[in-house]
This record gives sequence, structure tokens and C-alpha cells, in this order.
Amino acid sequence: MKLLDKIQNGVYTIAEMSANHAGKLENALEIVRAAKKAGADCLKIQTYTADSLTIDCDNEYFKIKGGLWDGYSLYQLYSEAATPYEWQTEIKAECERVGIDFLSTPFDRASVDFLETLGVEAYKVASFELVDIPLIRYIAKQGKPMIVSCGMGSMEEIQDAMDAMLGEGLSRGKIILLKCTSEYPAETKDMNLRTIADMIERFGVIVGLSDHSIGTLAPITAVALGAKVIEKHFCLSRDLKNPDSDFSTEPAEFAEMTNSVRQAYEARGVESYGPGDAEKSNLAYRRSIFAIEDIRMGDIFCNDNTRIIRPGAGLQPKYYDALIGSASKTNYRKGMPILMNEVTE
Repeated sequence: MKLLDKIQNGVYTIAEMSANHAGKLENALEIVRAAKKAGADCLKIQTYTADSLTIDCDNEYFKIKGGLWDGYSLYQLYSEAATPYEWQTEIKAECERVGIDFLSTPFDRASVDFLETLGVEAYKVASFELVDIPLIRYIAKQGKPMIVSCGMGSMEEIQDAMDAMLGEGLSRGKIILLKCTSEYPAETKDMNLRTIADMIERFGVIVGLSDHSIGTLAPITAVALGAKVIEKHFCLSRDLKNPDSDFSTEPAEFAEMTNSVRQAYEARGVESYGPGDAEKSNLAYRRSIFAIEDIRMGDIFCNDNTRIIRPGAGLQPKYYDALIGSASKTNYRKGMPILMNEVTE
């Protein structure tokens, strides 16, 4: 089944490797295998070099202040976190070998061109690139599904990105927007997950969650609100230190999340009233009107000879007031259900 088909027909989980390879190809390949074992549908990497994202400059504009990466220059961070291009063919091949989808985030035209040589099925756009309309247009020209994170995005900025994709001929059916809080790790109080339902209605596309929070609460809540894609950073162990390890999910945690969001998706079901198939047998144990004393034809129904009790074999309780004070049309023994023909609707 194609990646887009899976997204359209269930909840789709993406394990984001990012910098969790910690500079070793063997870690990257082990992450692929661990993600598959943890139930991920897709393994995602990022395709960039430090030079494709920024310049090697240490002035105040390029210094990170606060947070996990305090003191780094942008160039230093991206140099450490990058997944080398020469690994990516092998990573994709390992994904294919174990049976997990492969996805990457390009950050410039050259990385898009490189991913095209790998034969990728779809593209991911990072939150920080949401405003790079020329890059979004170039990716959209490839005609493949696009998963776009919207962290920090205003309605206008998200609409600009939508217009760019649609303007290049990409259909709404190939566009997936991800609610995202660009905070590392993200605090629950900052996530505003109700936005997911609004995004679905406002933009008319599939919506998911790119989650940087700790634990499974946010993904489960997101699915309950309509999300069909969950992306979460994935690591072999948070003890394997790298720029992303502190807010990444370990295999056992990811497996728990995957199981939980799929149950949440199943529990959403459809709009439904009345008994479901599994409930119908229990209709017999609802309340109804029964004779609690022997009643002869012509006797007057009253509180002393009838009661609303379980089970549900008799006249529905909503008719009780109409029944009381009327004459019985037949004989009843104690414990017999009052018949429907005793009242007129």
C-alpha cells in the first residue's frame, strides 16, 4: 500500500530520526530496525548540510540563546545534527528491507534533487521552512504528497503555503498539514490541540500532529480530535546524547504510543446513536413496566400493581403515566410484562 493510501485509511505514525544517529551510520540503521519493531509506519530523516541551512558565522544573529542548544551557533548545530548524504541511500534501502516507509525533509533545491534520485514517494516540510514559499513551490512541482509542519505558522502563513502548493497543481488530497508546537520539548499547556479540528475544516486537507512533547497524551488527544498522522522524534536511547535526544522517544515508549493512537483512532468510530451490534443483547436488561401483583382484565393499573423495573420485556417506561388509571385489557400474573396494547401512542 502506498504511503498516501495508508494515511487516508488510518492513523499513520512517523519516527523522526533527526540527529539521533549521533554521528554513526550503524546507529542510523539500528534506528530503522527499532522503529519498525516499535510499530512505526515510516522512518523520517532530514536531508541538508549546514551550508544549505545557514552560513558559518558566529555573530549574535547566528547564536542560539536558551533552551537545549544554548551557546551553539546555527552552523555548529546543523553540522553536528546532519545526516550525511552518503548514508541516505543505505538508510532508504534498510527501510525497504525491513518493510517501513522512508521519508525525508529537504531544505533546499539541491536536497530535493538528491531525494528525487533516491525515488522518494513523498516529501516533508519542516515548520521553520513553512515561510520558504520558493522551496515549497519547488517541492510541489515534483507532484508528490507533501506533509507540511505548521509550527509557529499564522493562518496567513499556512494559507500562503497552501496557495503555493495548489498553485503548482498539487491537489488537496496530496497535502497533509501537521499541527506543531516548535518548542523542545513542548509543554502540554502550549500545544493548543483543538486547532487540529479547525485546521481540518479551514484548509480542507488531512491534518496530523508533529509532536515534541514527552509521553503519549498529546498524540492520543490529537487523534481523538481528528489527526491522522503522528510524527515523533525517535531514538535508541536518550542516554545516547545528541542534539535531539532529550526530547526523543525511546522504542518502548514509541511502541506504547503507536498502540494507543491506533486504539484511539478505532475508538473514534463513526457518528452513531442507538445500540451497536455488541450492545443489542443488553437491550433485554433495560427497564420496562411489569405487573408486581396479579391483575385481572378490567382492574385499574396503579402504583401498587405495576412498577418500572428491569428487565426490558414490557411496555416502555415513558408510557407509565398514561397507563396508570386505565383499565387492564387482559389478565396478568405477578412478574409478567405489561403489553404494548395497553396504551395508545
